[in-house]
Amino acid sequence: MIDLKFIRTNPDLIRTAIQNKNEKADLDLLLGKDEERRKLQYEFDNLRARQNAVSQTIAQKKRSHEDATQELAEMADVASRIKNLQSNLAELNATVESLLLTIPNIPQADVPIGKDESFNEVIRYVGQPPTMDFVPKDHLDIATQNSFLDLPRGAKISGSGFPIYTATGAKLERAIINFMLEYHIQNHGYTELMVPLAVTRKTMTGTGQLPKLESDMYHIAEDDLFLIPTAEVPVTNIYADEVLSYKDLPKKFVAYTPCFRREAGSYGKDTRGLQRLHQFNKVEMVRFVEPENSEQALDEMLADAEDILMAFGLHYRVVSLCTGDLSFASQKTYDLEVWAAGSKKYLEVSSVSNFGEFQARRANIRYKDSEGKMRHLHTLNGSGLATPRLMIALLEQYQKADGSFQVPEVLKPFLELRI
Repeated sequence: MIDLKFIRTNPDLIRTAIQNKNEKADLDLLLGKDEERRKLQYEFDNLRARQNAVSQTIAQKKRSHEDATQELAEMADVASRIKNLQSNLAELNATVESLLLTIPNIPQADVPIGKDESFNEVIRYVGQPPTMDFVPKDHLDIATQNSFLDLPRGAKISGSGFPIYTATGAKLERAIINFMLEYHIQNHGYTELMVPLAVTRKTMTGTGQLPKLESDMYHIAEDDLFLIPTAEVPVTNIYADEVLSYKDLPKKFVAYTPCFRREAGSYGKDTRGLQRLHQFNKVEMVRFVEPENSEQALDEMLADAEDILMAFGLHYRVVSLCTGDLSFASQKTYDLEVWAAGSKKYLEVSSVSNFGEFQARRANIRYKDSEGKMRHLHTLNGSGLATPRLMIALLEQYQKADGSFQVPEVLKPFLELRI
């Protein structure tokens, strides 16, 4: 959420951000309702002051046994007007707050401007695509040949996009998750959390998924709970409505969770095998930092995610997302796209984002700085990593000519396999 005072004084900057992010927020309506609210608030405050003054006059007259009929009549009129204003103000406050939730975060000045992913900028390539002396298969052929997946039965149980990992495939998925968790804990200093998979509407609003993305979420109507689309949601909200100290910062958390996304609007996009799922596994990194440290934290988190790809010996590229491809809440995002040797394309396995104070304002997460001043901290998160496309890249890079799979060295301590 952006500070309303900042919006009032920088409407052109906000209007440009809305346009560059391809959002449909009605800034003029927000500013109009805000102005209407402030006028009513001014009237309300004056009436309350008048009410207090008349009350004192009535009290004085009663003590001196004077007639207070006129003041009592005025008091009744003022009280009635105050009641009406309170009702109108409550309605306007709700409207302004609702409209404020539709205003996206402002992209940083160095974010590329563009309408869609075709305007994203490749920052660098790391490593080289593997060379093979045979024609590589894609991941689904390898997984099928080695009985790693059972997609038809997953679809029978839950519909498409809900894979079953079988036997060795299940062990391999679990080993990947455990390796990434331990790597971030031991080498990057993160603290592991295990968090709820169902969260409240307030929690989803705090990180910016609601109200915009409600159609993409799995909703439990009876309890008004949502299955999480990422561990970012519960982890970021653990400090909602709390005040931390600068001495508590930075905080670095890592969490593994299944993630649930309806992927509304994804019809026609790549869905073969593990490319686009409704349920998938992900290891998520989240940081809480002082504002002046958030850009450095973003670079560090990007490096943390890259370390995983380097440990696996995978070729990848770092991409800076343009304004039109940024999420609603992000002010700057880097994607890591890994090379899939069989599919012959780059696949996103991580997004690392700086949200500035946007989420902290929505979730009301504050801290006292070294001078005792109350401020909103900055939040960041990044995939470290999501497993489906990482699994694709691993299966396709570590395949053998006969279609069997060679376990990467870094996974062997986590997985005693003989394939």
